[in-house]
Amino acid sequence: MLLPYMESGRIEAGCDEAGRGCLSGAVFAAAVILPQDYYHPLLNDSKQLSEKQRYALRPIIEQDALAWAVGIVSPQEIDQINILNASILAMHRAVEQLSLTPQHLLIDGNRFKPYKEIPHTCVIKGDGKYLSIAAASILAKTYRDDYMLQLHKQHPQYAWDKNKGYPTKEHRHAIELYGTTPYHRQSFRLTDPQLKLFE
Repeated sequence: MLLPYMESGRIEAGCDEAGRGCLSGAVFAAAVILPQDYYHPLLNDSKQLSEKQRYALRPIIEQDALAWAVGIVSPQEIDQINILNASILAMHRAVEQLSLTPQHLLIDGNRFKPYKEIPHTCVIKGDGKYLSIAAASILAKTYRDDYMLQLHKQHPQYAWDKNKGYPTKEHRHAIELYGTTPYHRQSFRLTDPQLKLFE
């Protein structure tokens, strides 16, 4: 059972990111403030849900949340500041856009840099513990998937409609065959040196 808040009576925003381990595409993050007594039977960590369930929950979260926002950091920015900093920046951008100022941030994971004067708590596997982080994980994941589907239309050879930019064997093989795009993260190891041994 996911918890509705860490501390009662406080405006808490749950934050999570999607796309951190990908070879291509931006990293997305979402921040969500839910009502204190919020409950929805399906709401869970996005990784525990099917794609269909995530997309079904997105409009419900957007409608029920007191405030929500999505932040994006481009592949070029990721290459400049590294993926950890980019993930944190994406969360900062999401929080910045919230129509309601949170009194506390609940961050999925173990690393964060303070945003302005707002106190925060890092929660490892937080998307499986707090409703607001789970809601943020669903928004970040679905908006990023939509974005990768758009990019797939421009570059179908990388099968981003299926792998969403993650390092599958097929994705790495396509990079070997076709090279990279402006959407690939040049600071990542894009091809697998192991593949060379079998050619």
